Amino acid sequence: MDRTQVKVDQIFASDRQQPPAERSLPWPEKRSGITVVVEPKPHWAIDLLAFRLSERSYCYYAGWCHNGSNARFFRHIEKCGADILEKARAMIADELSQGLWDRAA
Repeated sequence: MDRTQVKVDQIFASDRQQPPAERSLPWPEKRSGITVVVEPKPHWAIDLLAFRLSERSYCYYAGWCHNGSNARFFRHIEKCGADILEKARAMIADELSQGLWDRAA
């Protein structure tokens, strides 16, 4: 594992220490055998979204918290949870390579 990968993992771990409403990076959650990736909420959104890890579907985070795997999932044409995690990790790795996190460390 290279240093960039370790730093990316540390940044994600640090973000997960925040309450869900204050997180800025996606995170996985598992309930009843289903894994979702929760996408952080933009300031204008009503609720966070939880995307199934390997299917292009999502539900509202409140529904996921209350109903777990029985939450109502909707089809999504563009992304699944794995896509969201991959994009976020690539973004952080790119920012690290540019030295943008050196000031934050």
